[in-house]
Amino acid sequence: MISKITITGGVYLVVDPAMDRALLLSKLTPALEAGVKAVQLWNNWLPGADKLSCIADVAALCQAKGVPVLIDNDWELLVNSPYLNGVHFDSIPANYKEIQKKIGRHFIAGITCSGNLEVVQWANENNLDYISFCAMFPSSSAGSCDIVMPATVKEAGRLTDLPIFVSGGITPDNIISLQKLTPFDGVAVISGIMSANDPYENVKLYENALSVTKHTS
Repeated sequence: MISKITITGGVYLVVDPAMDRALLLSKLTPALEAGVKAVQLWNNWLPGADKLSCIADVAALCQAKGVPVLIDNDWELLVNSPYLNGVHFDSIPANYKEIQKKIGRHFIAGITCSGNLEVVQWANENNLDYISFCAMFPSSSAGSCDIVMPATVKEAGRLTDLPIFVSGGITPDNIISLQKLTPFDGVAVISGIMSANDPYENVKLYENALSVTKHTS
């Protein structure tokens, strides 16, 4: 089990556990080889799904690369699975201190801020590990997210030193244009990698775009 690991930036891959397990793992393997920095299991389970088995299979691949595995919202799975390294919240949990006590071990925590800077302040005050903004562009996989203005992300950078991720319609091309409007540390991607014919190549395209912006900013 990975412990005391952090997330600082790069490509953050979100995977859909409703995908056929063999297909999911076959896409995840080359993505990890290409350098994905974190993996999140989206809270989109099929009825009766064996969640713990899926987590174990995903974690087996990720641990071999030193990559943390996070769960979307369902923090109680951290109590039941030693293979999970953290949780991503879609909104501020009402009882975060109690959640920390119940989990009872170190875990990575991140949160989606949407366009709400009060969430950024909450994350900063509660020592979360990163924040994320969704959605920067229209996206079918980020359909529940409002569009976030780059100025909001830029202001968040003034309020906190936490790593900032952006998501929703992110492509290698628009990473470069977006970085001209606001700095950020990483990108969260679903379909841009998991729907690709060559996940390895697509991860590299995202990484290269992030590298270009860092060297030119």
